Amino acid sequence: MLTVRKSSERGHANHGWLDSFHTFSFAGYRDPAWMGFGPLRVINDDRIAPGAGFPTHSHQDMEIVTWVLAGALEHKDSLGNGGVIRPGEVQRMRAGHGIAHSEYNASSSEPVHLLQIWIEPDAYGLEPGYEQIAFPPESLQGRLRLVASNDGRDGSVTIHQDAAIHAGRLAAGDRVVLNLAPGRRAWLHVATGRIRLRGYPLEAGDAAAIRFESALEIEALEPSEVLGFDLP
Repeated sequence: MLTVRKSSERGHANHGWLDSFHTFSFAGYRDPAWMGFGPLRVINDDRIAPGAGFPTHSHQDMEIVTWVLAGALEHKDSLGNGGVIRPGEVQRMRAGHGIAHSEYNASSSEPVHLLQIWIEPDAYGLEPGYEQIAFPPESLQGRLRLVASNDGRDGSVTIHQDAAIHAGRLAAGDRVVLNLAPGRRAWLHVATGRIRLRGYPLEAGDAAAIRFESALEIEALEPSEVLGFDLP
């Protein structure tokens, strides 16, 4: 069973320096029908102006995954971690019992486009932590590559939840399959481009909630980037 969530139905906030679309209820946007999907709580589609960003702020008890689509994002946190996240790299920040961080566009001339994802952990009060991994471009092309999992398998970052995130960059005409074990559900997010999912055309910002399925074929109608979430 598929439930399509259109890009145009998402929450939207434009602060000038930040243009953000919220797949699920977030900040001033609240829709009781879209509070999350299982432990997947936030997918924010953010564009940050050159030189702008989020000053230091705190989080608690959340697994925060950042996936950059274009540009570069600079991160600093209270654990002493710092670095720049670029396309093809995944960052996981475990907020645990408390962490503070800042996020700024690393460029003074180009915007940065990113997805920030929040997943509820399977335990509270965890020790905060940070992880960042860069994937070879060829490992993302024409396939769904595991980028986050509960055990760090296949070189993915580790999240404290029985969930997995796959990312893929597809050329026009590419077909990939999202497989689901019995009792699992999935969320598919189209980050860029245009795809077809079981006859449904989906474009950038669109998503689909998937239940009671074992395998779904994704066909790229143009160059596209997609994220698939395997969830309990």
